[in-house]
Amino acid sequence: MSDLMIEALNLTKRYGAVKALDDVSFEVKRGEVLGFLGPNGAGKTTTMKILTCFIAPTEGTARVNGIDVFEDSIGVRQAIGYLPESTPLYTEMMVSEYLDFVARMRGFRGGDISKRIEAVVDQAALGSVFQQEIRALSKGYRQRVGIAQALIHEPPLLILDEPLSGLDPNQAAEMRQLITHLGKERTVILSTHNLAEVQTTCSRVLIIASGRLVADDTPDELRERAGKPAFEASFLAEGEAGKKARDTLGALPGVAEVKKLDQTSGEVRFLVTGRGSDDLRAAIFRAAVAADLVLVGLERRGENLEDVFRDLTTGDAPKVEAKVAKKKAADKKKTAGDKKAADDKKAASDEQAKKAADAEAKNSSATDTDDEEPGGADQGDDESAA
Repeated sequence: MSDLMIEALNLTKRYGAVKALDDVSFEVKRGEVLGFLGPNGAGKTTTMKILTCFIAPTEGTARVNGIDVFEDSIGVRQAIGYLPESTPLYTEMMVSEYLDFVARMRGFRGGDISKRIEAVVDQAALGSVFQQEIRALSKGYRQRVGIAQALIHEPPLLILDEPLSGLDPNQAAEMRQLITHLGKERTVILSTHNLAEVQTTCSRVLIIASGRLVADDTPDELRERAGKPAFEASFLAEGEAGKKARDTLGALPGVAEVKKLDQTSGEVRFLVTGRGSDDLRAAIFRAAVAADLVLVGLERRGENLEDVFRDLTTGDAPKVEAKVAKKKAADKKKTAGDKKAADDKKAASDEQAKKAADAEAKNSSATDTDDEEPGGADQGDDESAA
């Protein structure tokens, strides 16, 4: 069995002249918790609907759990637990009645129904509201009921579309904890524009903007590649220490900008921005010692995911080559290289065989000549005798 749970290939979706998705490709491995980020209208829900077979792409295709969405849409749906943005609940039912209904719709019968209900009630922590009507539940508990229905058939893939939408901070924290727990047992895709969800629950992030994939990295990798490194340096503010510190920092190789953050009666702080990706903390420390400055604080300041998100989703952010595309390009290059090496080897082998054949033919010719010479001499003697 392949280690890929999802393989999306060149997904494009058009609604008339509007292109909701533009050549989107990505892969999701089994057991991965993927954050699918993007502003409203970016194409997140369109992608989720294609993966869950609610709509078909205009171009491209996708495979879920090894099944093509065009070839076997029922098989794809059986492999997915889906919580759409608007939780699909019959609010006049009690939680117990609703989960019994969903289990029967999923094909469970007899004792299997109660077993699966018991399992999902435990997973979603619904025991305290099990016999209550859904319309009497808080938004947080309704979301939990929605997750329970998505888990009832034990799918290997769970897709959650904006699961924290409308939750208060306490409910959101509980929901993140639940998603983290679920991610230990199955593949989870979290479609959202809530950055806190991604930072705390996801191991990898895809960012989509205007229908195009603009990032495919871990949260830490996104922050690392987001911009130039910055360092906060604090010095004792003694006499002309502030001006001296600014001049010292500005003279360092690799420093692009020195910005004064603030100054109190006893301390002055600067933000030092580097030109490249080098860690300048050691250089700042040595420069401070050499200039007889008292360095009382030094730390690297990384750009948070919110800043990265704005950078990538505002303006004309460049389309990135997703890791699946990079991998395919690398495989194609390797295949081409292997083919060339095989062709070169075959050509060398053919050349060697040709040389061997020529040598054998030459030796054969020489042998034939030697065999003919005695016959020729005897013939001459016979003629002389005659």
